[in-house]
Amino acid sequence: MKGGKTISLEFFPPREDAAREKLALAARELVARQPAYVSVTYGAGGSTRSGTADAVELMQSLGTDTAPHLSCIGSSRAELMEILDGYRAQGIRRIVALRGDLPSGMGRHPGEVHYADELVSLIREHSADWFHIEVAAYPEVHPQASSASKDLDHFVGKVKAGANGAITQYFFNADSYFDFVDRVRARGVDIPIVPGIMPITNYKQLARFSKMCGAEIPRWLEWRLVDFGDDRASLRAFGADFVAELSQRLLDQGAPGLHFYTLNNAEATLAVWDKLNVA
Repeated sequence: MKGGKTISLEFFPPREDAAREKLALAARELVARQPAYVSVTYGAGGSTRSGTADAVELMQSLGTDTAPHLSCIGSSRAELMEILDGYRAQGIRRIVALRGDLPSGMGRHPGEVHYADELVSLIREHSADWFHIEVAAYPEVHPQASSASKDLDHFVGKVKAGANGAITQYFFNADSYFDFVDRVRARGVDIPIVPGIMPITNYKQLARFSKMCGAEIPRWLEWRLVDFGDDRASLRAFGADFVAELSQRLLDQGAPGLHFYTLNNAEATLAVWDKLNVA
């Protein structure tokens, strides 16, 4: 992209054969655009460990730099190191290090590594600088944080532990991103902080995701999406225009790149990507 900006993509491991075929088709179409790298998510408590590994192999077979997500909740240090060794043997050079979600039925802090900064430290202790480590950032504050300042402290802790870059939770208010970046820069954090971008294709799905992760849908935007009702084509067209304008503003005002949450859907991501003023 122009000016050293990057586009990266996120996929999730499918559970059924039809979904695996959908992932393969979407990945081939999107990887043909030569993203900087792709990431593959990891289910709560490692519930998709084998699926993540399979999806990582698919992405590698397409010739793209691949970053598996690795969460620490529910895993022992030995299990985490085993996974790291496996990825290193595959030639993986990038990891997205996360605390991860708590599966239902687990205690408050299952496993031996409880927080993302501890996971980053473990990766550095075990693998030194082999992996480029991305961590999560929450411009609108993590939904489980006790305060905005505490949330910022947690983020700074991950960077001090050895993170190389950060990917944000998606948001629809660019000012929240710029405010977050200003606050962490004031704390001496200088790593790239890439905005996470969520294409808009389905209001009910988006509302469900946003409630779970704490992403705010501005009231005016929510009502516009509701008004489309069952007219999915018009909603998608409006959503692509809105997200593209948001993305372009982020790039124009200093964001180092964009990270698309593809939901294994090439069409929705490309509808935004094709509207951007990028090389």
